[in-house]
Amino acid sequence: MSRTVTVTDAIAANRAALIMIKEEPFNAEAPHAALRDHITSTDEHYVRSNFALPEHDGTLHVAGAVGTPLALTLEDLRALPAVEHAVTLECAGNGRLDTRPLPTGEPWGGYAVSTAHWKGARLADVLARARPGADGVELRCEGADHGKYHLSSVLEDVDDLTFVRSLPLAYAADPAAEILIAYEMNGEPLRPDHGAPFRLVVPHWYAVASVKWLTRLDVLTEPFVGEFQTGHYIYQWPDRPFEPVTHMRVRARITDPAPGTTISAGTYTIRGKAWSGAGAITEVGLSFIGESEWSPAVVEPPQTPYEWQDWSYTWEAMPGRHSLRARATDAAGNVQPDVPPWNRIGYGNNAIEISYVEVR
Repeated sequence: MSRTVTVTDAIAANRAALIMIKEEPFNAEAPHAALRDHITSTDEHYVRSNFALPEHDGTLHVAGAVGTPLALTLEDLRALPAVEHAVTLECAGNGRLDTRPLPTGEPWGGYAVSTAHWKGARLADVLARARPGADGVELRCEGADHGKYHLSSVLEDVDDLTFVRSLPLAYAADPAAEILIAYEMNGEPLRPDHGAPFRLVVPHWYAVASVKWLTRLDVLTEPFVGEFQTGHYIYQWPDRPFEPVTHMRVRARITDPAPGTTISAGTYTIRGKAWSGAGAITEVGLSFIGESEWSPAVVEPPQTPYEWQDWSYTWEAMPGRHSLRARATDAAGNVQPDVPPWNRIGYGNNAIEISYVEVR
């Protein structure tokens, strides 16, 4: 059983720029200014943890319904063809504080989202070496992190639960999915908070799928049932069947001006980010009063398929207090709603955000 890693001065220093949500296990949002940059620095990338930092034995085991079980070290992964992508990761609970009535869960504001450069081996390449059986249906992905946890399914605590998720095997084994077993972030080895020595990075999906501190991959012949698959990280709708949390929902964020700031009257360029797990952002509209028309912003084309897009809008700002709203539409036709889609644990809030500025 792996032990909990002691928080060293170096780890504490790496966390200094973040907005702490919870000290232990450590959860923190990116600072507002960090979202202005296209790539989020490692120091400012948000952190989501279900348990304390674990120790890791440095080996990734691939087993289950496979023809060739594997035991891979970091060196083995580095020997495979390396792939690098900029990927936007968002916590499924991002924006939970804006949902009414307030759901259960960590009190995330709106800054549990970041974009980094990730480098690693393709998950598909590793699975190809393991040769999954024809009867395989899912890939069970286990992290080294574990600890006491409150089970939502039976409303009781367990003393030692390990973080485990699964992916459809056909998707996990598809090279076109570009899922990485990442060992570098922004050009340096992964830090403990971000899943060292290696982790999954699953583009387009909420970050719960990107299992950190990866230790095992098991090909299953039946669907996986586990707390983080069927107890948490599901949409528990009040009026329709539950659904699993999978792809990120379409969302826009105003990054400049910051909420509540004062700016000078005259021409001002409003800037922001927009992203979706269902396709590229095709439109961003700006509105300055309720029930007004949406004025189109200039949306920059995606630099890659896996990261947020920049947008801008030239505004003639008149003196007074002004509300600012940004609404995104993606290539699949999904549009941000006005009201957060309420569910018991508060996942997937992609409602249009409202901020204001003073113009003088």
